[in-house]
Amino acid sequence: QVQLDQSGGGSVRAGGSLRLSCVVSGRTAANYAVGWFRQAPGKAREFVGQIVWSGGGTLYGDSVKGRFTISRDNAKNTVYLQMNSLLPEDTAIYSCAAPRDFSGAYYLPESYTYWGQGAQVTVSS
Repeated sequence: QVQLDQSGGGSVRAGGSLRLSCVVSGRTAANYAVGWFRQAPGKAREFVGQIVWSGGGTLYGDSVKGRFTISRDNAKNTVYLQMNSLLPEDTAIYSCAAPRDFSGAYYLPESYTYWGQGAQVTVSS
């Protein structure tokens, strides 16, 4: 059983930085990537980015490109979301997720089967 355990998050002023961590246990080769999503109150879940375990290739949503960076430590089965130059509109619950297999579009939440518990990120102006 794949499990994702998140840590990090919190509150910061605009322009500040935060880092989220996501430890993945029980993964197999089919769980080839970790995606990050966020959801603000009253809004749909939004794709933040994705990293693949093999090779470390990344993809990002347009709203976070150039500000957020996803990295991974294969030895620790941990993925990190480094968030810099944070804006008030980045306020949301952030969740990491793993797919069951290679099917599905990387930017769609329904392509992911296993989810972390979520972490609140609040950015004040």
